[in-house]
Amino acid sequence: MAINYADKIPNNVDLGENKQLQRALEHWQPKYLDWWREMGPVDSTNYDVYLRTAVSVDAKGWAEFGYVKMPDYRWGIFLTPPERERLVPFGSHKGEAAWNEVPGEYRSTLRRIIVTQGDTEPASVEQQRHLGQTCPSLYDLRNLYQVNVEEGRHLWAMVYLLHAYFGRDGREEGEALLERRSGDEDKPRILGAFNEKTPDWLSFFMFTFLTDRDGKYQLAALAESGFDPLARSTRFMLTEEAHHLFVGETGIGRILQRTAEVMNEQKTDDPEKLRRFGVIDIPTIQKYLNFHFSVTLDLYGSEVSSNASNFFQMGLKGRFEEEKLKDDHRLNDSEYPILEPVGERLVEKHHPALLALNERLRDDYIKDCQAGVDRWNKSLEKLGVQTKLTLPHKAFHRKIGVFAESHISPEGKVLSESDWTRHSGDWLPGKGDHEHVQSVMKREVEPGKYASYIAPPAREINNQARGFEYVKFH
Repeated sequence: MAINYADKIPNNVDLGENKQLQRALEHWQPKYLDWWREMGPVDSTNYDVYLRTAVSVDAKGWAEFGYVKMPDYRWGIFLTPPERERLVPFGSHKGEAAWNEVPGEYRSTLRRIIVTQGDTEPASVEQQRHLGQTCPSLYDLRNLYQVNVEEGRHLWAMVYLLHAYFGRDGREEGEALLERRSGDEDKPRILGAFNEKTPDWLSFFMFTFLTDRDGKYQLAALAESGFDPLARSTRFMLTEEAHHLFVGETGIGRILQRTAEVMNEQKTDDPEKLRRFGVIDIPTIQKYLNFHFSVTLDLYGSEVSSNASNFFQMGLKGRFEEEKLKDDHRLNDSEYPILEPVGERLVEKHHPALLALNERLRDDYIKDCQAGVDRWNKSLEKLGVQTKLTLPHKAFHRKIGVFAESHISPEGKVLSESDWTRHSGDWLPGKGDHEHVQSVMKREVEPGKYASYIAPPAREINNQARGFEYVKFH
C-alpha cells in the first residue's frame, strides 16, 4: 500500500473520499503545527535533517531518506493493509468478524484506550525538546529528530481514529491532546512516566530503550484488537517504534563501550578516576537503569486489574503476540502467578488470568529488557570488563500496584523504611550523579566527532560514510 504524498495530509486511507473527515483533520493540522513549533525540538525549525520518511506500509523498502526541515515533515495517516475476513482473535467475541465500526457498547472504553496511547506520543517530544542543545554528535542529533517526528506521526495515527470514529467527542479529545503538557502542574500528561524530565542523553537512551519498549508492548497488545482500524494503525506504528528501541540500546551500548575503553586505557574501575576522563562510570549507568526501569514498570498498571480484564473480554486489547499463544484465548478458567509482599517476604499467589493481564504483559516486557541487558554485558565482556549491568527486581522502587507501599531492594529483599532510606542512594541516581552526567553533556556538532563519553556507532545511517553531515544548520 503506497502512501499518497500529493494530498495536504499524506495518507493511504482514501481520505479525499470523506470530505467531512478531511476538513476536520485539515482544521486540526495547523493546531498541530503550532504545538510542534511551541513544544517540539528547540531552535530546530530551519535545520535540514537527514530523515527517513515512509513511502509505503508493506514489509519491503518502505522508507525514503533525504534532507527535510522538520516543520515540513509530511506527517500523515498510514494503516497496514486490511486482512481479508479477519476475525476477533480473543475474548468473548473470539471468532466473530473484526469490527470496522466502533461497537456502541464499547465506545467510551475504546476512546479512553486510544486517548491514553495518543497522549504518550506528544509527551515524549515535550520531554526531549531541549536535548538537541547537548547532542553528543550529528548522528545522535539526527536520531533524536527521527524519533521526534515519528512520535508526532504516532499522535496523528490516534487523532485520525478519534476523528474518524468518535464524532464530536473524538474531535474534542484530539484538541485536548495538544493542550496537555508534560510535567505541567495544571494540565499534565495522563501517565506519570511521561511527566518526568529527560534532562540528558543518558536519560534519553534509557527512555528509548525502556519506555519506548513499553510502547512496543502496549502497541503490540492493541495490534491484536478486534477493532480493525486500531489494529492496523498500531501495526504500522510498531514498524517505526523498532527504530526508537535501536536508538536506546545502541546509545547505551556506545556509552558503555567508551567507558570500557577508558577503563582499559587507564587500568582502573574507580568511578571517581573515570569521571575525570569525561566518561560515565558503570555504577552511575546502573543507577539510571534502576530508575528508568522501575518508573516504566509502573506504566503497566496494577498487577490485578478489572480494566485490563474488561479490555480483553471486550476484544479491544489482547496480549503480546496473542495469536501465537497456545490456549483458548478466552482465559475464563486460567490462572497466572503474581508476586506479592507478605510481611518480610515476597510470595507468589495465583490469580485468575483475566485479572492478571497487566502482569503478564509486564513479564513479557521484562524478558525483552533482560535480553538487551545481556547483549550489553556480552559487549562489556568482549572489551575485558567483568562488571555487569543487572535489571533490578520487578518490585524495586514501585509507585503503583501491590509494591507501592513496600520498600524492596534491587535484589528483591523486603526492607524497613530506615534501611531503604540508608541505601536508596546506592541504587538510584542522586545529586552528584546527575551533576556528573550533566557535566559531560557537551554539544558536539562537527561531522564525524563524538562527545567524550560515547563511542561512534558500528554503522552509519543508510550506509553513509563516516563524517556524514546528518544535520545542516542555517
